[in-house]
Amino acid sequence: MAKILDGVAVRNGILARLQPRIAKLGRAPGLAVVLVGHDPASEVYVRNKVKACAELNFFSDKLTPPADISTEGLLAIIDTLNKRDDIDGILVQMPLPKQIDARRVLEAIAPEKDADGFHPMNVGHLVAGRPGPRACTPAGVMELLKHYSIPVSGKRAVVLGRSDIVGKPQALMLLHESATVTICHSRTANLAEECRRADILVAAIGKAGFVTAEFIAPGATVIDVGINRVTDAAEAERFGKAAGFAKAGSVLVGDVHPLDADRVAGAYTPVPGGVGPLTIAMLMANTVELSERRQSLTKQGVI
Repeated sequence: MAKILDGVAVRNGILARLQPRIAKLGRAPGLAVVLVGHDPASEVYVRNKVKACAELNFFSDKLTPPADISTEGLLAIIDTLNKRDDIDGILVQMPLPKQIDARRVLEAIAPEKDADGFHPMNVGHLVAGRPGPRACTPAGVMELLKHYSIPVSGKRAVVLGRSDIVGKPQALMLLHESATVTICHSRTANLAEECRRADILVAAIGKAGFVTAEFIAPGATVIDVGINRVTDAAEAERFGKAAGFAKAGSVLVGDVHPLDADRVAGAYTPVPGGVGPLTIAMLMANTVELSERRQSLTKQGVI
């Protein structure tokens, strides 16, 4: 039976370490969250982010423009937030409605207020190994590996997924810790074989239970970034979650088959309760860091 890597415990440690840093600030960190429309999953994510702000005594401002807002209309909101002195971090919840140019919106956020670490300037800082806000989910994965003293240097790491939000920054972060990194995706030849080479396998492909035993080397560390809602009883039973389905009518499953991970891996993250809690924790950490920097520059008269 594999060791379960509890993300909740790691999150609690991250938030506890933020408390004394927040106490030293001249004012509470401020985070603006922009939620366009009424996507149910996005509403849950934003609610959890606002709740985390309240628990840390952050100032948070939730903006909810209508689903039919134009790109120009959303850019005007971002411009206002960029100019506000009480806002240290800005987050635009993805996905955005189809009529909005998401790239223009993300690039409009001032790099020094980019709480998600998605601005091209901050991505460039990640590539160069310079300080700056990091993409929250992969940064949380690195904190998890550190917390459980899982060796990264010299290890073979495979990242399954090449998104700008998780896959690419995850590969860079592992590379900076001296792992030998392979990025795999839907067009990778012999995909299962490539994944099976990994000492550390990070799955972020967005398909429920896609990673089965044939993808996992015995004893490997498996990090499951996926969050997929299963609404079919037979599927839930296949993943060993029949009891949960009977209670709620649906269950959450990651990109890794949980029974296979438990049987083959040396350690793995559960879904829920693994990587998910760390994403919000790292958002809070990014916001504190941005606030520290902005307040320091203000004291120096730079801004």
